[in-house]
Amino acid sequence: MSDFRYTTALPTPSFPATEIPGAEETKFYQVGSFAIGNRLIEDKLLSIQSGPDRFNSLTSGHRACQGCGEALGARYALDAAVAATDGQLIACNATGCLEVFSTPYPETSWNLPWIHSLFGNAPAVATGVAAALKAKGREDVRVVAQGGDGGTVDIGFGPLSGMFERNDDVLYICYDNEAYMNTGVQRSGATPPAARTATTQPVGPEPGNVFGQGKDLPRIAMAHEIPYVATATVADLHDLEYKVTRAMEFRGARYLHVFVPCPLGWGSASKDTIKLARLATQTGLFPVYEAEYGEVTSVKKIRRPAPVEDYLRLQRRYAHLFRKDADPAVIGRIQALADRNIRRYNLIDEETLDEFVKYEGDDAQ
Repeated sequence: MSDFRYTTALPTPSFPATEIPGAEETKFYQVGSFAIGNRLIEDKLLSIQSGPDRFNSLTSGHRACQGCGEALGARYALDAAVAATDGQLIACNATGCLEVFSTPYPETSWNLPWIHSLFGNAPAVATGVAAALKAKGREDVRVVAQGGDGGTVDIGFGPLSGMFERNDDVLYICYDNEAYMNTGVQRSGATPPAARTATTQPVGPEPGNVFGQGKDLPRIAMAHEIPYVATATVADLHDLEYKVTRAMEFRGARYLHVFVPCPLGWGSASKDTIKLARLATQTGLFPVYEAEYGEVTSVKKIRRPAPVEDYLRLQRRYAHLFRKDADPAVIGRIQALADRNIRRYNLIDEETLDEFVKYEGDDAQ
């Protein structure tokens, strides 16, 4: 097993914690219902999902798998975008799980104007929609494009970079479940190291995905110096809704990367979807932050640090790392990646840790 401790050998940048309006005043979570607890706090502190008049952009009746993180992420994000635009929103969808489970012909689960594109051209189609609206003088209508990591990081990467370079007025949302889940769990450019897929090395000394491959698309988006880039997960509803709302305050190209666990492709329990998304942030494997014009402006601080083993053990795609003959150095390398993220984004401040958490950095010997 890895030696779980956060390293600070290199200089650590300083970033402020993301300030979500009213979040510090809310001392409990209320998910998806308008229960009595919600009526005890101010309206401004409620999540959009907890309101009785939420839009339900992706309504019931779709065919997503039980525990699907992408279905949650899409509903949360699009409902927030609809609220931010007073319902003046058009969505463009790449081919993938989200399109397949929500629109089996001739049915649809979408309650807003929605257009399906090919696997790799959702950014280009959304750009055309935005240009048409501008030509018609309807700049009050906003455009969102969305796709999975395969259609974003790989197949749609060229059109997406073009959208960024032209600074087209589109919010692109990537729902990242770290593989091509719709077509059989094949490796994508977002598949993490050592994770097993249908197209990674099944046996040998180092099964699973190769270290040193893949793309960090939020950082690539930042390199384009577009107005707004952010990451989020389905484990923090207030943070996700805040970032969608914040993105809609900008004009020009914007990018939101949402971490959405996939029980079927990851070999995890459907009940653990939110737990896994939370552990991805608590371990540092998925840093949550926002950036404007190429510069990080705030990060979500880790309150309860966790070792990467806590995250990996819940997924069959990493089961080979815990066999008796497994090389413990592999988990150590994954822990090192998490530690690098913690240092790179300044994710841990001792003053923001929960009271019962003991920090064990390099200076605490």
